[in-house]
Amino acid sequence: MKGGANRMKIKEILILLAIIGIVIMMVVPIPVMLLSILLIINISLALMILLVAMNTKDALEFSIFPALLLITTLFRLALNVSSTRTILSEARGGPVIETFGNFVGGNTIAVGFVVFLILVVVQFIVITKGSERVAEVGARFTLDAMPGKQMSIDADLNAGLIDEQQAKERRQKIEREADFYGAMDGASKFVKGDAIAGIVILLINLLGGLVIGMMVHGLSLTESASTFSVLTIGDGLVSQIPALLISTSAGLIVTRSASKGNLAFDLSSQLLAYPKLLYIVAGTIALLGIFTPIGVLITLPLVITFVITARKMQHNIHNRKKEEEQMEEKQDIEEVKSPESVINLLDVDPIEFEFGYGLIPLADTGQGGDLLDRIVMIRRQCALELGLIVPVVRIRDNIQLNPNEYVIKIKGNPVARGELLLNHYLAMSSGIDDDSITGVETVEPAFGLPAIWVDETTKDRAELSGYTIVDPPSVVATHLTEIIKNHAYELLGRQETNSLVENIKGNVPALIEELIPNILSIGDIQKVLVNLLKEKISIRDLVTIFETLADYAAYTKDPQVLTEYVRQSLSRQITQQYSSVGDVLKVLAIGPDLEKKISESIQQTEHGNYLALDPSTSQIIHQRILEQVKKFMQTGNNPVILTSPTIRYFLRQLTEKTMKDIPVLSYQELEPTIEVQSVGVVNI
Repeated sequence: MKGGANRMKIKEILILLAIIGIVIMMVVPIPVMLLSILLIINISLALMILLVAMNTKDALEFSIFPALLLITTLFRLALNVSSTRTILSEARGGPVIETFGNFVGGNTIAVGFVVFLILVVVQFIVITKGSERVAEVGARFTLDAMPGKQMSIDADLNAGLIDEQQAKERRQKIEREADFYGAMDGASKFVKGDAIAGIVILLINLLGGLVIGMMVHGLSLTESASTFSVLTIGDGLVSQIPALLISTSAGLIVTRSASKGNLAFDLSSQLLAYPKLLYIVAGTIALLGIFTPIGVLITLPLVITFVITARKMQHNIHNRKKEEEQMEEKQDIEEVKSPESVINLLDVDPIEFEFGYGLIPLADTGQGGDLLDRIVMIRRQCALELGLIVPVVRIRDNIQLNPNEYVIKIKGNPVARGELLLNHYLAMSSGIDDDSITGVETVEPAFGLPAIWVDETTKDRAELSGYTIVDPPSVVATHLTEIIKNHAYELLGRQETNSLVENIKGNVPALIEELIPNILSIGDIQKVLVNLLKEKISIRDLVTIFETLADYAAYTKDPQVLTEYVRQSLSRQITQQYSSVGDVLKVLAIGPDLEKKISESIQQTEHGNYLALDPSTSQIIHQRILEQVKKFMQTGNNPVILTSPTIRYFLRQLTEKTMKDIPVLSYQELEPTIEVQSVGVVNI
């Protein structure tokens, strides 16, 4: 442990000495051979930085880069000063500088200058300027996003998604990102200044070398120009090449975002992700070779390379998909074998629609089926009419059913079934049958009306005869809609109720804070909403419902009593729902004797009120109501029973099993503006 600490101290001392040595190089002359070694080290260091930048997945993995950028820039400037001193004083620059000058320039000095100027332009205008801009924008956006990220961390911590240690680590990462991009924004200015300094040093070496070569070294103008031009070009190149590498590294570092791997991984996985596009590239290059003077000799190797690469990529993608499928099958088998897999069998879908294999075209979009789109519309319709978010309907085929049969399940239990004939239409008579219209007799599944299945040739004649024609998808959609409406109260649990509360909490926070949980719990509210849905009263106006509950829950917690108060608050909605013609509502009234009989039979207990009627009396009441309902229906109107508020709920209990579709209303649930016409009276 002690030896490791000593080694760390030695490393720190060596780094400090190296930085001090860089500063000393600007003042103290150094030997030519040492200068050449340092120039090679500079190139090696720049190449190492570029490779590290290419292999980092996150900018923070190379967080030392801003400081390293400053040190390398200082090192490069110190080498520039030393090389300029050597060139001007000794008219030579060492093997590295002379090799770069002679190799690049060759026999033509102008070529060397052009190459050097291109490198300067590329670094200064393209890479350095772009890196500087990206670093500046990255720093600004990182700082602007800090408050939102901090709030997100606090929210996750409060929700229990992360613990205190994870929150601390994420906050530290955000702070490090802000510091990094801020430091990069500043460090990029050094790169820009280094490029400018390189141009200035070039001019000094060239002009100063011409003068010093003739005055100090006794060279002619031609010899001086030749010597110092080569040395100047070599010095500039040996300086600008590492600068270009480091500028490129800076650009790579600040542009790393939304990546899962290093640069090589991203290029191979993203740029070459679409092999078919390589065929298009190959075809384009082939056309250039055939129809332009470029020639097939140049383009053909590229075309072959692109085609082979595309074929190999397609083969690899196919193999990869095959391996993934095999892995998924293997995982599925392992999951089935594992004891925990039984838990998944306990899940029950709220709504299921199962059908025989003959009805598969209804759900298959490839065969023109639009059942999925119709179910989306059904959910929208139920949300508008009932105020309920209907769960996702699970659709599956079932080989145990007859080919043309379907079953609708609520929470795993069948509640309705029907049978369809594809390529036929359901024809329902308006009351006057036409003997010439023949088909397969059936019953309309949603409302139980007599109907017949007719083929395409009979459809038009049936329409002319006054029959209502419905296609099979519409029959299913109507049936499913009615089933969902009739069983909507079963789909509303505490979790769904909490979702409804959260949905309006932002609009009426004061109401929600007062009501929940101080006055009523989510379970209490759910019972009231279920009571409303059970009688097909929409709960879309939650604000009015919650306002009423907040007003009356202080006096009673009985869900049935609270439901009656809410119904009275929704009088406008209920009146409009059942008034069929204008402002007139035709009803079946409950006589005073029957009201008195029911009222006297209500028993009050500490657990709530209930109706205590002997079976014979209940049977007589049922019979009298049913007789009046039949007479009511003969008038062509939908029956509505009207009674006093005190017995409405208990009368509904008497009728809901045998006459569940007949609404029972109280006087307090109707608006004063509605005209009530009594078509009949039920007495006992």
